[in-house]
Amino acid sequence: MLSSKAFAKINLTLDVVGKRPDGYHLLETVMQTVSLFDVVCVEKADGIAVLCSDKKIPLGEKNTCFKAAKIFFAETGVLGGAKITLEKNIPSEAGLGGGSSDAAEVIKLLDRLYGTSLEKAELERLAAKVGADAAFFVGGGTALCEGVGEKITPLPAFSGKPLLLVKPDFGVSTPEAYRLFDEKGGVSNHATPLAAGALSGGASLTKYLSNDLEAAVENPEIEKIKAELLALGAEAALMTGSGSCVYGFFKSEDDSALAAKKLDGKYPFVTPCLTI
Repeated sequence: MLSSKAFAKINLTLDVVGKRPDGYHLLETVMQTVSLFDVVCVEKADGIAVLCSDKKIPLGEKNTCFKAAKIFFAETGVLGGAKITLEKNIPSEAGLGGGSSDAAEVIKLLDRLYGTSLEKAELERLAAKVGADAAFFVGGGTALCEGVGEKITPLPAFSGKPLLLVKPDFGVSTPEAYRLFDEKGGVSNHATPLAAGALSGGASLTKYLSNDLEAAVENPEIEKIKAELLALGAEAALMTGSGSCVYGFFKSEDDSALAAKKLDGKYPFVTPCLTI
C-alpha cells in the first residue's frame, strides 16, 4: 500500500477570459497549494473501489478518484485494479480543489504502485482527463494555469505565507458559479497577468488578488466573512475558486491563529494554514 498527502489550493487570481464551443470556460488563473490536505491511500486490488471517511462523498463512477483510476488503467494498458482510501479534511464545494487534488494523487500513486514511470507531462495529461484543474496538482506550488486549467506554467514560489481559510455552512457548485457568471454578463478583471508579473518581479501580490466568480456568486455571507477577516487584521481577503471558502492573508502565523480563535464556532470550517 502507498499513501500520500493531497494538498488543497487557493486561486490568487481567477479571470474568466472566454468560452469554448463545448461550453467550457477559458481561464487565466494563478493557483497556489496550501498546507491543508487529504490523505490518499492506494493498494492493488481486483477492480476499482473507493472508501472515504466523509460519508457524503459519492464512491462510485462519479467519484474523482474512481475516474482517475479508470483513466490510468485505460491509458497505460496496465491490467490491474485499486482499492483507494480517502481521509478527507478538505471540504467539498469550497473552491479548494479537494476532489481534483485527490484524483491527481491517485494517478501519481498508481504510477508508483505499478511501476509505469510516467513523465510529469503524461501524469498531467491523465489528470486533466479527470477535471480541468487536476493537472495543476501533479506539481502543485505556484503556477499560471490557462485554457480550461490544463496549460500550466510554473511561477516563482509564493510559499510560507500565513493564511486563514473560512467556509460558511453552504457550498457553491462549480457549474452554478459559472452559470451565474454567464447569466450576469460577467466581465473579467484581467488581474492574472499583473499578479504573475508581480510574482516574477518579487513585488507585493496583495493588491492583485482577484476572482471574477466572486462577483457572480454575489453572496452576502461571503462578503461578511471577507469583512471580518480584514477587521481581524488580514492584509487581503478573497473567495477562492468557485467558492464558498474565503481566505485571508496575515502577517504572521500568530495573527492568523488569533483570528481563527475569534471565528471558531461561528463558521463550520475555520483553518489556519500556509502556502506551500
